[in-house]
Amino acid sequence: MIGPIDVVEVLLVEDDPGDVLMTQEAFEHNKVANHLSVVSDGVSAIEFLRKEGPYVDAVTPDLILLDLNLPRMDGREVLAVLKADEELRKIPVVVLTTSEAEEDVVRAYSLYANAFVTKPVDFDRFIEVVQKIDDFFVSVVRLPSR
Repeated sequence: MIGPIDVVEVLLVEDDPGDVLMTQEAFEHNKVANHLSVVSDGVSAIEFLRKEGPYVDAVTPDLILLDLNLPRMDGREVLAVLKADEELRKIPVVVLTTSEAEEDVVRAYSLYANAFVTKPVDFDRFIEVVQKIDDFFVSVVRLPSR
């Protein structure tokens, strides 16, 4: 179980540098001990999670924040690979995307996403949403041990 003094490892899979920066700022303002790793495409996300290539020393995340619209392998494909993998499927995945399409919501949950959150376009609201996700998964939810 992750306790209040433990570092929560979060993997952000996001190709938009602005969204990466806002997510980092939200985590910094939240005053919770956590560590945010970032990869910018789906292939890198799978390599990170499987500790391949440049990610051999990567720490297995406690939580994944996953964009759907990614280069090289989109978020839907990443989610399908994760949830088909015996070792990786237990990691909670929050889809954090600009999409509001019902088909994306249904597909994400069909692929066993733990939550689907549409990114607000307003900066302050975006920060608030990321902080709420962080608060929920750090303070409320019991995460599986690494």
